[in-house]
Amino acid sequence: MPVSEEQATWFADAFTKLVDNVDLAIVGKKEVIRLVVTALLSEGHVLLEDFPGTGKTVLAKSIANTIDGSNSRIQFTPDLLPSDVTGVTIYDQGKGVFEFHKGPIFASVVLADEINRASPKTQSALLEVMEEGVVTVDGVGHSVGAPFMVIATQNPVEQAGTYSLPEAQLDRFLIKTSLGYPDDATAVSLLMESSNRARASLVSPIIASGSVASMAQLTSEVFVDPAVMQYLQQIVTGTRGHKDVVLGVSMRGALALARAAKTWALSRGRGYVTPDDVRELAVPVLAHRIIVDPESEFVGVSAHDIVNRILVEVEPPAYRAA
Repeated sequence: MPVSEEQATWFADAFTKLVDNVDLAIVGKKEVIRLVVTALLSEGHVLLEDFPGTGKTVLAKSIANTIDGSNSRIQFTPDLLPSDVTGVTIYDQGKGVFEFHKGPIFASVVLADEINRASPKTQSALLEVMEEGVVTVDGVGHSVGAPFMVIATQNPVEQAGTYSLPEAQLDRFLIKTSLGYPDDATAVSLLMESSNRARASLVSPIIASGSVASMAQLTSEVFVDPAVMQYLQQIVTGTRGHKDVVLGVSMRGALALARAAKTWALSRGRGYVTPDDVRELAVPVLAHRIIVDPESEFVGVSAHDIVNRILVEVEPPAYRAA
């Protein structure tokens, strides 16, 4: 059933209110907040590659507060075990049964801080839950519920004692972005309010968790013309055959871009996707899924450059029809 104009208007209004509410704590970063909220409503996850102290923890708590959901923070370290993330089954002698004790992954918004500091074995504990929303412990599946989003962070500078995220795990993040430092005017405003160390407390709930699930369901009904979907596929195919690429975007990446484009279109009050929706999300959704050839990377070619180059080379359907 296609999205009505009234539904599209309601969604766009609710989306704007969500972004504005989080902006009370994360000032001057509305575009990044829009991307994170897009990931939330697309039932995806976010990877923030950023410097320390840019507000990543505040962002996660603010998102959780806005949707009246729970939040948890997992500090990833080399000695962190998978059971420290997922939880563990413990034998209760009094009851004579094994009971599952939930780990911090059971929350609406989970901040996986410095995820690349944990061992690959611990990182892999997130693979199933990020893809299926289920944690399996001792052969028993436990649903984490909805909404559910992982916001993972990694430091782009300090690489000592870190483990690079494998391609399979990077592929499970819908969007990769960064907050970055605030501009001078915003920085001065934050400094004037330096006595308030709990900025996430400024954010009050404005929507119930159940309504978030309803919004996510509505995005699946957004119309996409076959020509626009063909345009999206040509962009993805372009990453696979590019001369500077070792590994291009997977089918999971293509599906992720399609889901995100639907949410992005609806956030603009439209019940249909345009080529511009695909273009605007191509870099944050696709770039982190590309492995650049080491020789090309050595001379300064980045995944962002490759995606932007492909966007120039592939003609949008409207232009092609003209």
